[in-house]
Amino acid sequence: MIARSGWSGRWDAVGRPFLHLPRGAAVLVLALLAAAMAWSAVASLPAGRIAPAPTVAAPKTAALTATAPEPRRAGGDMALYARIAARVAAGEGYYAAATAEHRASGYPTRPFVAVRLPPLAIVQAAIGADGVRWLALALTAAAIAALWRRAVPLGTLPERLAASILLALGGAAAASPVAGYDHDFVAGLLLTFALLAWRPDRWWPALGAAAAALAVRELAVPFVLLWLAFACAAGRRREALALLALLGVFGLGMWLHFLGVDAARLPGDLASQGWNARAGFGLPLAALGELTGLRFLPPKLAAPLAILPLAGWAGLGGRLGLFATLWFAGVATMMALFARPANYYWIELALPAYALGLAFAPRAVGELLRRAAGVSARQT
Repeated sequence: MIARSGWSGRWDAVGRPFLHLPRGAAVLVLALLAAAMAWSAVASLPAGRIAPAPTVAAPKTAALTATAPEPRRAGGDMALYARIAARVAAGEGYYAAATAEHRASGYPTRPFVAVRLPPLAIVQAAIGADGVRWLALALTAAAIAALWRRAVPLGTLPERLAASILLALGGAAAASPVAGYDHDFVAGLLLTFALLAWRPDRWWPALGAAAAALAVRELAVPFVLLWLAFACAAGRRREALALLALLGVFGLGMWLHFLGVDAARLPGDLASQGWNARAGFGLPLAALGELTGLRFLPPKLAAPLAILPLAGWAGLGGRLGLFATLWFAGVATMMALFARPANYYWIELALPAYALGLAFAPRAVGELLRRAAGVSARQT
């Protein structure tokens, strides 16, 4: 048994935080939740606005300062990644293949992060996109197993069953023929496993999954930074050093990636429009409505339901509940500030883990209602 110490031990000892709120605070949280759900019904971007509209790509002879439009280029992003993987499988170097395909299809190569990191393309070239899909299904099964093998049980038995179903449904997206080319989907599955697999006495599997997520998608770095903050605050020195080492390796990898893209870039290559759209929180809500089962519901109903998983995770308590709440809120904020509507797929970094909060939401809301009604924690 690992001894609990510091703020994390005190927070874990609290248990389910909503049960300990003063009555006024519970009323306030309920009011904020209701207001957020009502706001989401009108703030979520229409589905038609989160997909890039067809436009004419800029010519290859554009100036260095030219920016790339957001068309549905040559079959879209997944088709681009499929062509790159095919060229790598044929023996061509990754950076020559990637920049050539970006150039031919009207995609930017500036800044260097507009070109995906090479590891997933290398894996695709080795085992094919179908092999990546099978790995995604295996990772989903491993995440479900991690959910059940946690040192501290994740909710009640019915909640764990519901969470397992939600996790399986999210991982089932691997059945899509293009799933093996989707960097954000693969990174999201890896981060889901890292989130669920962490244990105070066995955190190496989670570290390996987080490292793989970084290798697939650099946008996974906030997850590792949040984990580092938790490790430092809890005084977990070895864990913090391992995370610092991982970030150091990641920084080196990004530098090598910059060199690779820069060496293969041509003067007429396009530059990205940048990532400062400030689309607001309606964008992540619309993305959840587009990329989850909520897409089968009317948008005015789907958007409020997309809020509930966050309440479920917040009410779970413990290190996991707090970490998950901060991570998901961080992804939403990152999208609200920086993502363009065409970047709606960033939400996949939080999936399928975020959806699990729906399994915990009924009990969390019930606890808030009981505290707002004056029922004490002992009476519950």
